Amino acid sequence: MFAGHLAMAFGAKSVAPKVPLSLLVGASFGIDILWPIFLLLGIESVTVDPGNTAFTALEFISYPWSHSLLMVLGWGVLLGALAFRFGISRKGAIITGSVLVSHWILDWITHRPDLPLWPGGSVTGLGLWNSLIGTYVLEGSFLVFAVFVYLRSVSFKGGQGRIAFYSLLLLVLFIWASQPFSPPPPDAQAVAMVGLTMLLLPFWGMWIERNTVLKDLNAA
Repeated sequence: MFAGHLAMAFGAKSVAPKVPLSLLVGASFGIDILWPIFLLLGIESVTVDPGNTAFTALEFISYPWSHSLLMVLGWGVLLGALAFRFGISRKGAIITGSVLVSHWILDWITHRPDLPLWPGGSVTGLGLWNSLIGTYVLEGSFLVFAVFVYLRSVSFKGGQGRIAFYSLLLLVLFIWASQPFSPPPPDAQAVAMVGLTMLLLPFWGMWIERNTVLKDLNAA
């Protein structure tokens, strides 16, 4: 769930406006930012398997350290603790950690049973990706709602704010919507190298925030 993770960041920002959007975007994609690093280190593995599901050509062979439920809970606690340590309010830190954990929940909805509960443990997944229509309807609706809520909580300073926000939104929508129809990547290394580009997303969130004004500063 790619668009859905961005939706979680925008939704969280509307209820925790003092938490930097860059941090929330980083949290929402957090384990997918770790994943390509672990792939390149040989700690985790993936193969290209066109038709594995209707939505993606990837078969997730092993990713216990980035994507098992137990580890994701640990990453969420760690990120929340670091956020609190560096000046985020207690409520904001809890929301930040929860956004990271939400990644696993959203993946659980979309992935076929390949998400481990703990390293070496049993795997689970509801398999929404087996239905293109179901994926587009559910994830698209989630993003539309989150964007609507976010836009009600901020106003743009000028043209650059709109460019920053809508360029990110359109890029994510394009990558997400075109995924089932795009040529499969040549190999796992290419998957990892492309995945590393997600490191740019928190900086994009920073660009957006520098060009927006919050309408409500009363929340955490």
